Amino acid sequence: MAAKDDWTEEERQAMKDRAKEFRDARKKAAQDPLGDLMSKINEMPEHDKRIALRIHELVLATVPELQPKTWYGMPAWATPGKDGKIICFYQSAAKFKVRFSTFGFSEHANLDSGLMWPTAFALLDLTPEIEANIVSMVKQAAS
Repeated sequence: MAAKDDWTEEERQAMKDRAKEFRDARKKAAQDPLGDLMSKINEMPEHDKRIALRIHELVLATVPELQPKTWYGMPAWATPGKDGKIICFYQSAAKFKVRFSTFGFSEHANLDSGLMWPTAFALLDLTPEIEANIVSMVKQAAS
């Protein structure tokens, strides 16, 4: 690691500017979580974007009080309030360069069923049956 004296004034200023940009972006995301979520969805490849948009519609139609936000740079939906807890999330296949997207639930989701239950699902595409399953799980998870 370079000592402070190894950086030019221009390099130090560039690092300060980048840190300010990062803080400003985080502040903007906190003020407009839906805009942040939609921005992340719009960055996705077309196939992932179509799935993410449909899941967004399904989640909010099922439990309108859930709040859209991003979680690790991916779309997520949380309980209302200042300390909103993530209930469910979507990970695009492209994000981790894998062959399937993931629709999953956090530890705050009410999905408990015995001693073992699924918390994430591989997702290649959406069908009416899969959408119905998502709706059912989101209802239960948010209950």
